[in-house]
Amino acid sequence: MLLSRLPGGEPEVFASIQGEGLSLGVPSVFVRLAECNLVCEFCDTKYTWDWEHHDKAANTTTLGDDATVARVLELAGANTRNVIFTGGEPMLQQAELAPVMRTLRDLGFHIEIETNGTIEPSPELAALVDQWNVSAKLESSGNRKPSARLRTGPLTWFAASPRAFFKFVVITLDDLAEIESIVRTYGIPRERVMVMPEGTHPDEIAGKSRWLVPAAQARGFRFSTRLHVLLWGAERGR
Repeated sequence: MLLSRLPGGEPEVFASIQGEGLSLGVPSVFVRLAECNLVCEFCDTKYTWDWEHHDKAANTTTLGDDATVARVLELAGANTRNVIFTGGEPMLQQAELAPVMRTLRDLGFHIEIETNGTIEPSPELAALVDQWNVSAKLESSGNRKPSARLRTGPLTWFAASPRAFFKFVVITLDDLAEIESIVRTYGIPRERVMVMPEGTHPDEIAGKSRWLVPAAQARGFRFSTRLHVLLWGAERGR
């Protein structure tokens, strides 16, 4: 698999807590894959895909199946049994992900994938994932063409899966109208919809949360903070 590199040069596989969404606070091992098919302006991991501004050779590395599993096991220790594949966009590497996930599931791990929801999973991969964290992108992300960021086939598939939870990044209150439209268009159950403030600094998260929480309550959406940002800011490997 093609992974991103941490500043020290090692593959970006690290132990932390899940900072967003349904599994907020759960001790987890993260595996960050490189490459993405969207170009979000607010992305805080542009070093995984923006090769105009970041050196691909310096920021990526290839890690084999056995080495990936071994690194996850080392970091998980005896008590962590949640592993999260993030990116970038992990679904660009479905074929490479499947054998690693199968091994980890056999070892008792709960598997999460964080995805932008533009690529439908293969039946093989779908059978291995316990939880999909689907961050469908709004116009405010900078991906202006709806056909690029909102794809009917994949979003319909995720909306129908009880294991998929939708997490929308909110910049301003105006974003809520587009979220409502997406929820209604694809029939996404409101109890599986989360709204999360955009930001990479604790003050940004706190400020936006004050108006986003009541907006979520009024619409029957869940609210998610960015716990890792509140604790560590934009520090890598957290």
